[in-house]
Amino acid sequence: MAEVVLTGAAGRIEGRYSPGKKEGAPIALILHPHPKAGGNMNHPVSAQLFLLFMQRGFSVLRFNFRGVGRSQGEFDGGIGELADAATALDWLQATNPTASQTWVAGFDFGAYIGMQLLMRRPETDGFISVSPPTNMYDFSFLAPCPASGLFLHGANDSVVPPTEVERVVTKLRTQKGIVIDYDVIDTADHFWAHNLKDVEKQVGGYLDKRLAANPA
Repeated sequence: MAEVVLTGAAGRIEGRYSPGKKEGAPIALILHPHPKAGGNMNHPVSAQLFLLFMQRGFSVLRFNFRGVGRSQGEFDGGIGELADAATALDWLQATNPTASQTWVAGFDFGAYIGMQLLMRRPETDGFISVSPPTNMYDFSFLAPCPASGLFLHGANDSVVPPTEVERVVTKLRTQKGIVIDYDVIDTADHFWAHNLKDVEKQVGGYLDKRLAANPA
């Protein structure tokens, strides 16, 4: 895994990159939780997502949004962070021009940014959205959602009640041409501190299923 420095609209973007071993390896971008709540690219859930994609041969990039760690700039309420994510995906695609697939994965605030990025990048093949803050941000922009993916949530989430996520999932499932998986873990809360093994099992299993159906 290598340290990388990207140039974004607010200046330097600090990241970590692991290249795939094969020519044409698929790519994945990992987006971290809310910067104002201590979120950064090394958060255990973000790091777990990074590892899961890396283990499956992806070229994977995670990075710090503006104002986090050694990334320059200041928190911008989501607008600038979406620009950071787009810059990171541009770099990932330019570094891997023959990538067979493109995936976006995010946790908490990163899930919100990831779903917005998905709407702007129709070439995206799949997404992972862990604990998406559907009660804090308007997710109605997902109309229509351009890719199939997984929503993973905790039944004991007191920050984002599961019913709020179910509302978005139910709406997305009415669309033709995509399949939305929704897994709820009984013992998990919003932060997954005691349930990283569940993240590993559910996300890993979903990726294996998708890759078996459409090998990268």
